[in-house]
Amino acid sequence: MKSAGRFPDFPWDTIAEAKSRAQAHPDGIVDLSIGSPVDDSPQLAQTALAAAANAPGYPTVLGPESLRQAAADYLARRFGVQGLDASSVLPTIGSKELIANLPAQLGLGPDDLVVFPELAYPTYEVGARYAGCQVLAADSTVAIGPRTPALFYLNSPANPHGQVLGVEHLRKVVQWARDRGTLVVSDECYLEFAWTADPISILHPDVCGDSHDGIIALHSASKRSSLAGYRDAFVVGDRAVVRELLEVRKHLGFMQPAPVAAAMEAVLGDDTHVDAQREIYRTRRAALLSALENAGFTIEHSEGSLYLWATRGENGRATVDWLADRGILVAPGDFYGARGRDFVRIAFMATDERVAAAASRLA
Repeated sequence: MKSAGRFPDFPWDTIAEAKSRAQAHPDGIVDLSIGSPVDDSPQLAQTALAAAANAPGYPTVLGPESLRQAAADYLARRFGVQGLDASSVLPTIGSKELIANLPAQLGLGPDDLVVFPELAYPTYEVGARYAGCQVLAADSTVAIGPRTPALFYLNSPANPHGQVLGVEHLRKVVQWARDRGTLVVSDECYLEFAWTADPISILHPDVCGDSHDGIIALHSASKRSSLAGYRDAFVVGDRAVVRELLEVRKHLGFMQPAPVAAAMEAVLGDDTHVDAQREIYRTRRAALLSALENAGFTIEHSEGSLYLWATRGENGRATVDWLADRGILVAPGDFYGARGRDFVRIAFMATDERVAAAASRLA
């Protein structure tokens, strides 16, 4: 066994004591640590899943053409992305699965460098280490120096801090990467959720011109449509990269179940439930933002995504303990990189009742 030392400690294991303290609160825990949806999955998804439940045969790795075209149509309709069709899309079993396996499935290894943001979803690094790659946390191409990465991750709106990257920044990264033959991977799972800025897909022509060469984007129905339990996601962009992933994944058997594919096709064709869910999150965000600021917290970034990036001017682990004493569990900022040491990430993906309870306790 060679697992020891290959990966960082699993972050959630490190706040088990704080969770126990929060659970001891007389009114119960308010868990704002994990970005997991709590509202019902849309009825149209449940109906589509049930209608496709009789699925005795194996699904295909490629997935139904109608699903892949629905994904292309969705990006055109909602985000102005042009030039996509079904051949640009590959369904995945959630986005974390793809991120964790992407470097290995692209054939990267010890000679390859994978770059991800200094504050980032930990699976970017875990997937690179799983493939044996070199890793670098960097927020600018200048910090990379003369090295040429094989893969460069972007995330906007970002987890954990909610920063939204502007079109000029994205355009410069794409050009820099194309000049070096670096694949850009844009995690856009929070693109539907923006509060004080306007996010843009890296596949938009204002960013990448009339070509998607050297670019792929990751999208998920987990947050957009409250389907985290379904494991519904897709990768889209450079057709050559999509084809390469398809061929590898056929050998490995990464197949999205047919009923799950039917559910994703249904939600990608509907915007009404997304708009309604966004307003629910907007209300919860406003309640927590006000309560935190009144309690002396400073909120930075948080222009998008489903989190508030907050600090009390102290080590984030101390803030985790302070909140746990009030029955509120949050994620320490150092989960996401050393620069997050003095912050905590607070998800507003809890029920209205639990959000109200947290606000009351903060008061």
